[in-house]
Amino acid sequence: MIEMAHSHESETELPVLTTTVEKMVQWARRSAIWPVQFGLACCAIEMMAIAASRYDIARFGAEVFRGSPRQADLMIVAGRLSRKMAPALRRIYDQMPEPKWVISMGACASVGGVFDNYAIVQGVDQVVPVDVFVPGCPPRPESLIYGIVQLQQKIDRSRA
Repeated sequence: MIEMAHSHESETELPVLTTTVEKMVQWARRSAIWPVQFGLACCAIEMMAIAASRYDIARFGAEVFRGSPRQADLMIVAGRLSRKMAPALRRIYDQMPEPKWVISMGACASVGGVFDNYAIVQGVDQVVPVDVFVPGCPPRPESLIYGIVQLQQKIDRSRA
């Protein structure tokens, strides 16, 4: 809500923006999501495409792929997760600061895909909590962008 403040010394109006700290924090969290680099298989190629000029996720505030989990607040699990890799994924997730979010990208990360065997985790949500599932094999970059937008809406609805 914008209110106009009047100065007694002059007849100019000064615009004053009023909001709450909670709304400002939620806006900042939603507008600056920094994903950690965690590509496992073919879905990682589609994940890389969203940072290129054609899809440009910079307009959504998510273009800074971090090399360190300590500087990231979003993990995009792109591809099949083997049981051997699961402890490493969990360790990286645990190193991320709060608040943190996870997007499961693709059929393999979400439900194991076509790999219904003992070596592949049948859903990354068995290892880390997942906020948004993006379906497809592999999902198109537009689908991942839609998933990021859904995550931003979820952040907006959450309490600080």
